[in-house]
Amino acid sequence: MTGHLVFSTLHTNDAAGAVTRLIEMGIEPFLCASAIIGVLAQRLERMICPNCKEAYVPPVESIRKFSLTAYTEGEITFYRGAGCENCKNTGYKGRSGIYEVLSSSDRVRDLILQRASTSELRQVAIEEGMKTLQDDGLRKVLDGVTTIEECLRVVYVEGT
Repeated sequence: MTGHLVFSTLHTNDAAGAVTRLIEMGIEPFLCASAIIGVLAQRLERMICPNCKEAYVPPVESIRKFSLTAYTEGEITFYRGAGCENCKNTGYKGRSGIYEVLSSSDRVRDLILQRASTSELRQVAIEEGMKTLQDDGLRKVLDGVTTIEECLRVVYVEGT
């Protein structure tokens, strides 16, 4: 509000949760609505080891957690690391970031002023084009960067 760009961190499940957390901390909604430009949520997930990467069929429970039809057409190939000396038999080597960005649009600012719930803010952001942590994580699963189990471990999935 004073022309200074401020970066800060909060511990929340997703980007929309940061707005609710600020209000719970006592920051007035009109200040949040006028000062927030955007919120970035991020997580790190382990990447499949390139030396021992293999195709496989994941457990049915893992697949049921996500509705994968929205992300791809046709047959899906899943990958995992079998475990080797390079990855110390973990099947993973390195990490990759997954992200979501909630932009402060007019609709989002109106919801903040109304003290809307996190789920309402999240829904409007998705309607306006926000890709969620789950979307980004699943894209990396389908691209063969990580496993569906790792995505489940790292990403908050509503209803689980």
